[in-house]
Amino acid sequence: MAITEHVDLSKFMAGLQKRNPGQPEFVQAVQEVAEDIFEFIKDKSVYHEYQILRRLAEPDRVISFRVCWEDDEGNIRVQRGWRVQNNNAIGPYKGGIRFHSAVDESTLKFLAFEQTFKNALTGLPMGGAKGGANFNPRGKSDHEVMRFCQSFMTELYRHVGADVDVPAGDIGVGAREIGYMFGQHKRITNSFTGVLTGKGVEYGGSLIRTEATGYGTGYFLADMLKTRGLQLDGHTVVISGSGNVAIHAAEKITQLGGLVVTLSDSGGFIHDPKGIDAGKLAWVKSQKTRKRGRISDYVREFPEAEFIAGRPPWCVPCDIAVPCATQNELTGDDARVLLGNGCLAVAEGSNMPCTLEAAHLFKAAEILYAPGKAANAGGVAVSGLEISQNVARMSWKQNEVEQLLVGIMSEIHDRCVEYGRRAGTNHIDYVRGANVAGFKKVADAMLAFGVV
Repeated sequence: MAITEHVDLSKFMAGLQKRNPGQPEFVQAVQEVAEDIFEFIKDKSVYHEYQILRRLAEPDRVISFRVCWEDDEGNIRVQRGWRVQNNNAIGPYKGGIRFHSAVDESTLKFLAFEQTFKNALTGLPMGGAKGGANFNPRGKSDHEVMRFCQSFMTELYRHVGADVDVPAGDIGVGAREIGYMFGQHKRITNSFTGVLTGKGVEYGGSLIRTEATGYGTGYFLADMLKTRGLQLDGHTVVISGSGNVAIHAAEKITQLGGLVVTLSDSGGFIHDPKGIDAGKLAWVKSQKTRKRGRISDYVREFPEAEFIAGRPPWCVPCDIAVPCATQNELTGDDARVLLGNGCLAVAEGSNMPCTLEAAHLFKAAEILYAPGKAANAGGVAVSGLEISQNVARMSWKQNEVEQLLVGIMSEIHDRCVEYGRRAGTNHIDYVRGANVAGFKKVADAMLAFGVV
């Protein structure tokens, strides 16, 4: 006979923490999902009997390896690389590779766990994984990045493949890094397969893959607003970050009528009350992609804006907040400020950018709050479309890919509504909807396989 929901969840989390000491990001990600899943499965004994959530929260495997490379001065450098393959119940493992000095096993396990649910929400046959290394490409020469990427792939290649695990880019891994890794994989295996996504269009990449995560966030946000009879027109939007996701989220939100007034980086944020329009975004894109400049340079080009050092942008009054920088960037105190200023919607462009306290505050306030596993699924959705194009040895036109992206984001929204609408109310709990919809798809596949 099942014990109470509260005790079940408490015991589950206590066991998880005991098995994963010193991994707070991973524990946080699992708790955010488990809070909703335990409510969903309390009267569904088969999920308890087959320990589905327990199995989902234990990666299929965590691969760790040494990456040796030589810098331009001839010094031998040693980094650590990982690939976390969380679950492949509905398809080959799929998830990005992140190069950053802060990468560790906890971060990658949380990302792989989240990716499992995110990929399930897309409706495409993709399992969940994540990988990376504690290597920071910033400040390195192209030749140093090439040597590192080649060494990284020399270890990783034995664990990936078009029907096994298909990595993509992530923080610190863009077109340059994907190209170097793909070239090394081709060199080692003597095969040309779709082993990576985010490739250049010259060698099998998909159009709008670069834009897809940010664009998808904009589309999901627009669908959320429609449930309350609203549009983006006339709404002020605060965005954090100034990388790929932030820039393209700002681009799509602007195209849909929103007024984007902030972008940020690790040094602080810029506030442009007149709005960061298409021309200004083009300038930011040029600075960040080619020159790898700082967001503070914006105020020299556009003096009507203000740069605020050392702070995130959540103090700026807004209707909508879109965190697109990194995990746990938006705290409980930030959430209180946003809610106090009348914020009506939050859409996560990055993975787990809100602390658990912030997420609880948004849910309790019953604002429109979309978790990253739903709102930022556009990137992996187009990665899945890239896989399909590679298998068929063909490529689709830009408008074809974007229309498919629009459809996928709309379907993700519908799944969240189906499982997130609270009985007897008009409120949609998008966090619960995303968690339950993703869980059910993966869990039912796991049940079909038996205990494996």
